[in-house]
Amino acid sequence: RFCLPLVLASLPTMATGEEIPPALQDVWGDFWLFRFFVNAAGYASIVVPGYLLIQYFKRRNYLETGRGICFPVIKSCVFGSEVKSVHQEDGSLPPRAEPTESSTAQQVFKLLFCAAGLQVSYLTWGVLQERVMTRTYGATETNPGEKFKDSQFLVFMNRILAFTVAGLYCALTKQPRHGAPMYKYSFASLSNILSSWCQYEALKYISFPTQVLAKASKVIPVMMMGKLVSRKSYEYWEYLTAALISVGVSMFLLSSAPNRHVSTVTTFSGVVLLAGYIIFDSFTSNWQDALFTYKMSPVQMMFGVNVFSCLFTVGSLLEQGALLESLRFMARHSEFTAHAVLLSVCSACGQLFIFYTINQFGAAVFTIIMTLRQAFAILLSCLIYGHTVTVVGGLGVAVVFMALFLRVYARSRMKKRSKKLQPGETPVQKV
Repeated sequence: RFCLPLVLASLPTMATGEEIPPALQDVWGDFWLFRFFVNAAGYASIVVPGYLLIQYFKRRNYLETGRGICFPVIKSCVFGSEVKSVHQEDGSLPPRAEPTESSTAQQVFKLLFCAAGLQVSYLTWGVLQERVMTRTYGATETNPGEKFKDSQFLVFMNRILAFTVAGLYCALTKQPRHGAPMYKYSFASLSNILSSWCQYEALKYISFPTQVLAKASKVIPVMMMGKLVSRKSYEYWEYLTAALISVGVSMFLLSSAPNRHVSTVTTFSGVVLLAGYIIFDSFTSNWQDALFTYKMSPVQMMFGVNVFSCLFTVGSLLEQGALLESLRFMARHSEFTAHAVLLSVCSACGQLFIFYTINQFGAAVFTIIMTLRQAFAILLSCLIYGHTVTVVGGLGVAVVFMALFLRVYARSRMKKRSKKLQPGETPVQKV
């Protein structure tokens, strides 16, 4: 079995001819930066040959000269149909369908159904995520148990189920004609995998409430990337709320006593992983925003991204020999199996609830529901896992959520005002 981590860990001792102690292998295997580069090497073994093939077909002008049974597949993957949406209202989501005539009671029931579905899916997902990454399995009076360490396997579990759900949804419902070259999904897929890996891995070094607040602050790098990459302009209130969010997060982080992880190295690792999550996630949203210029539905986007996510993760796991080891861990601990499956189910169902809620009630209502979900997630994590929050930290949390609700309110006001603009005027783009 080809095991890339073992090869990399053995490099320092090859010159001396000494045998690698098992303890040294464990130290290398537990170092998150080492695992990050090992995973990246696995993805590169798929990305580089794929890139060379794409360049080969483009240089050969395969779209004009290609023939045979493989032509439709290669055309879809490399060239696409190049059909773009001319009037894409939001750039990230298709226009919301107008609700059909229904009673107030039916609308209230739909809203409660969406809110309950989102809260249950993502609150359960958050609790299970912290349980899987921070607690042991199989502990007894004589055995301390063992922790599950491979975050990439959890990413693979989530993506394979999301791929299945999205594929079934696209097969059973009418979807727009697909025009984007399939390989373009790989960029969003790669950044999405890395952001999810950083998210899982960070829980080994920081508390879940800290991670939730860090997610709330990702609007800041999204704005920065939009300014640098897309040259977007933003309103003054967007800068104000971004500053309030950064102040609130800083208050929480500086006031929380690190009772679980005392060492400076551990704290620094958590901060770096959170930064990696935010950066990769910001790139994902901006790249998906560009892909939505093609005529596609959100579920088609979900399917395309998860196709490559499954390919990347399963390829990397097989190269490292980690897939079989994770399956053995599942066989040893049935409780972990239940948690991993339920984690994936909640993630896939949550994405479907997102699409349905935005389609029925719009992005503003969805943002309010998800903001409340973040507050409930912090409260639930503190109750279940005993995290402590100081008074200053609580004020920081309040500042963050006040800023988020202010963004929702200001955005709704700007959206109403933009509808009254003259045909020649162009509204300022927003995050």
